[in-house]
Amino acid sequence: MKVLVVGSGGREHAICWAIAKSEKVDKIYCAPGNAGVSEYAECVNIGAMDFEKLVAFAKEEAIDLTVIGMDDPLVAGVVDAFEEAGLRVFGPRANAAIIEGSKAFSKDLMKKYNIPTAAYENFTSPEAALEYLETAKMPIVLKASGLALGKGVLICNTLEEAKEGVKTLMLDKQFGSAGDTIVIEEFMTGREVSVLAFSDGKTIKCMTSAQDHKRAKDGDQGLNTGGMGTFSPSPFYTKDVEEFCEKYIYQPTIDAMAAEGRPFVGVLFTGLMLTEDGPKVLEYNCRFGDPETQVVLPRMENDIVEVFEACVDGTLDQIELSFADNAAVCVVLASAGYPESYEKGFEITGIDEVNAMEGYHVYHAGSKFNEEGKLVTNGGRVLGVTALGADLKEARANAYEATKFVHFDNKYMRTDIGKAIDEA
Repeated sequence: MKVLVVGSGGREHAICWAIAKSEKVDKIYCAPGNAGVSEYAECVNIGAMDFEKLVAFAKEEAIDLTVIGMDDPLVAGVVDAFEEAGLRVFGPRANAAIIEGSKAFSKDLMKKYNIPTAAYENFTSPEAALEYLETAKMPIVLKASGLALGKGVLICNTLEEAKEGVKTLMLDKQFGSAGDTIVIEEFMTGREVSVLAFSDGKTIKCMTSAQDHKRAKDGDQGLNTGGMGTFSPSPFYTKDVEEFCEKYIYQPTIDAMAAEGRPFVGVLFTGLMLTEDGPKVLEYNCRFGDPETQVVLPRMENDIVEVFEACVDGTLDQIELSFADNAAVCVVLASAGYPESYEKGFEITGIDEVNAMEGYHVYHAGSKFNEEGKLVTNGGRVLGVTALGADLKEARANAYEATKFVHFDNKYMRTDIGKAIDEA
């Protein structure tokens, strides 16, 4: 069969890598893809938001299944466009992708269906938000309701910081229209865990757990980024926690979406905070996480295409997910200055040496081939160096050892990805 993957980052590279292992697949395309994706897929120069061209290409090439990697096209209705054209596609329709597209919607959904989350209020007026803050307990969290590349969350320790945060989101429009509505919620403390799960609209099957590191600098300092590294599994996501979440969070969320006339088909990403009062939902995403995918899929033993098809066909209850009894750590190699200003165009070397070693893989996020055919940096997050190990400590040591092979000017990485493992 022929498969088309839509997206251009490390997540899509990992998805293409997983699809390439399927005996069912003869040909993979990726639109638009990146330099690393081209190892497994033929890259097609069509943007992820160009639905008309994507649909036309899928028809012309007789694509059997399209897999949507990115949030923007999902929220904007790419799945609806493919389905209207009679094409098979994996991902939620726009009316279900709103679970990520509007934090205000997802918070209201959790409140209505008693799904554990932080106390909150939604605001469309900066004046009303500022008035609310005057009596709010600090620290407090401000979130742009719309899509903001994973960066539209501000943790404010003082009233002054919170007021400045409202200005940043709602008046200065740092994240554009994403800040037209903001969510102000209580600050929760505890361990963060990310859980990706497949859903066919009725049944939900969870993948292994992971933990992302959002802040740019060591010690969880600096600005929020799209993710500076991950590890899987989380030692804090115990069997008891898993059973609680399956009973009170994951299945209730899928049931709630179905009850609202928004059946969720695709990957539901649940960001959790393991608080003293039990697990609570931080956020939902409507697709594979990035860089969580880069540590979860290397541990997955299923044929991923069979799982995709079961979700589309409504037969996920017949699938048993299986993950290797090992661990994975991904360290993101970024351009110095990310997530603010940074330079591009520096030559990258050493990737082949890492990929040649068993249990290691470098996933491309911001790379391209220049006019001379050399691999160069082309983004803030450039590469994700992933390594497997018998346990988390071994995987972490392997990942950091592998980063030494990869070179480019302005290379930057956090040196403490997975450090929490030592405290487990």
